[in-house]
Amino acid sequence: METNFNTNMNTHLETTHTIDLSDRMYKLPIIMITVIGLVGAGWVFSEFAGLPQNQPHEIQVSGEGKAYLKPDVAMVSFGVSSQAMKSQDAVNQNNTKMNAVIAAIKSLGVQDKDIQTTLYQLSPVYGYDRGGIMPMDAKSGPVSSPMYYPMPGNQVVTGYSLEQQVSVKIRNFDNINSILDKATAAGANNVGQLSFTVDNPEMARSEAREKAILAAKEKMENIARASGLQVGKLVNVYEGYNNYPQPMYAEAMAKDSGGGSVAPQIQTGQMEVSSSVTLTFQVK
Repeated sequence: METNFNTNMNTHLETTHTIDLSDRMYKLPIIMITVIGLVGAGWVFSEFAGLPQNQPHEIQVSGEGKAYLKPDVAMVSFGVSSQAMKSQDAVNQNNTKMNAVIAAIKSLGVQDKDIQTTLYQLSPVYGYDRGGIMPMDAKSGPVSSPMYYPMPGNQVVTGYSLEQQVSVKIRNFDNINSILDKATAAGANNVGQLSFTVDNPEMARSEAREKAILAAKEKMENIARASGLQVGKLVNVYEGYNNYPQPMYAEAMAKDSGGGSVAPQIQTGQMEVSSSVTLTFQVK
């Protein structure tokens, strides 16, 4: 009886052990899969939880615009230079010439506000004295026929030079040739290159800017139409480069006919102003 009891107990224990082991082997992969799934879900949730809900998307587009305008101001410079032994004499001579040049310019309707001194420079003029000659060493040749070489001269001030220059705005283009002629006749011995510009280019800049904005908006509409995006509000405007009008130099042409000459033809042309903008829109 005791033997049978022990045998039954051993059999029960072995059976129970076998069942527990197989149970664990079966449940372990399920537990691991569950844990990995929970960890992964937690990571995904934490990533998306940090993003704002319904975050708006943005897109940037750029555009360029140009405006053209005719110059309304001609610019030219007149220079006068004089040289004398004494500095005061150079100043007096040059001032007399320049005053005559300015008076000639004003006589043709140019106002004081359109004449500006751009250079006034008094400088010493240097030269060299005559130096001299020095006999060479007697050992280098017979004493009866000594050789000489020139001694370098010393740098000395030989006089003074004064240069003056004025910049002139000419608003009446019909007077350009007359002003050039009268200024040189009055003593101007240096005439700068004639150029044309715009006195107030702000209107042209505004026009170029408006065209650039319209071009950027049109580009945004084309992108939205092709991609199916819904354009929201404009959130930012950035203005890039502005090409300010640069002076245009005159195209002058002189003709000679029968020993005489005619006034050069002055071509004013037109000037270009450009602008660039970048617009940022919200899109859905």
